[in-house]
Amino acid sequence: MFAKGPSGGVIREDNAGFGQVKEYVVRTMRIGKSAIEASVVGIGAWAIGGDSMWGASDDAESIRTLHRARDLGITLVDTAPAYGLGHSEEVVGKALAGRRSDFILSTKCGLRWDIEEGGFMMERDGVRLVRNTRPQRLVEEIEMSLRRLQTDYIDIYIVHWQELPEFPCPIDETMACLTKLKEQGKIRAIGASNLSDDQFMQYVQAGQLDLIQEKFSMLDRAAADRLLGMCDRHGVTFQAYSPLERGVLTGKITSPEQVTMGRARSSLAWFKPENLPKIADLSAKWAPLCAKYGCSMTQLVIGWTAAQGNGHNVNVLCGARKLHQIEDNAGGGDVVLDMADMAAMRRDVEALG
Repeated sequence: MFAKGPSGGVIREDNAGFGQVKEYVVRTMRIGKSAIEASVVGIGAWAIGGDSMWGASDDAESIRTLHRARDLGITLVDTAPAYGLGHSEEVVGKALAGRRSDFILSTKCGLRWDIEEGGFMMERDGVRLVRNTRPQRLVEEIEMSLRRLQTDYIDIYIVHWQELPEFPCPIDETMACLTKLKEQGKIRAIGASNLSDDQFMQYVQAGQLDLIQEKFSMLDRAAADRLLGMCDRHGVTFQAYSPLERGVLTGKITSPEQVTMGRARSSLAWFKPENLPKIADLSAKWAPLCAKYGCSMTQLVIGWTAAQGNGHNVNVLCGARKLHQIEDNAGGGDVVLDMADMAAMRRDVEALG
């Protein structure tokens, strides 16, 4: 049974155990210059890896969440080998088994824990992580990801982190390898993440770059301020990761004790006790906007993020490993804000410093 929802979706009485659930019309977009059409809001599988960054995950719940994302209109799922040292890819592979064509699948390369060769990045969970995007290593790495993901192709293959000075990996050589993988049908589009301006230009000069993935939220705007214009000029999709600042911008967290912190959250200044009241104040101030658009604060923030730049080349990647999280996130793809409201929200967050 269906009824009209306040922001363009419909309310559905669900007989599958979800109760009354809002169904959203999640907008879609073209990824770069590729032929890939994906949902404006994607589901990020970082936390699904279940390592010390986020704390333990329930794999069965993660799989149900991925399936629910697709039911709600989210087609894009993003993972990486480094998330849980292969575990996130394995869980995503199980979720997509038998319904691979229903999803746009993104994973990454260039961050290894199974080899010594590379630029040292960090030690985590008893292993040493290194950056290595040299062609011979990428050829090895994609085969491991394909096996874990139980597929024979990846829609968007993203270079996770760029070279470090002590271990050079020329971008033109990396792109030549990725282009060959594309010609072989193992990947459909090439992406890169965590870039400097110069690295961005090296990628677009070396081949067809369709997407960059950068940390961007209304509280951390530096990457978008640098790169959105460049993306527009070169036909590259800007994908924002951590747009909800690891949950703090949902407006639901008022003290650190409410959540499993893990390394991902404990390192973030906004989770400090002195900063959480500032977010609570924002939530209260934006309550009339949530009422106006018939949305939650989570959805309001996602809608604001998707509208940045020229309003058509920003993709928003939101992590989720529980059903209630994906139910909330999905609605962000249905929220279209007035220009005046977006500008007022930006002024509010800029005032936080």
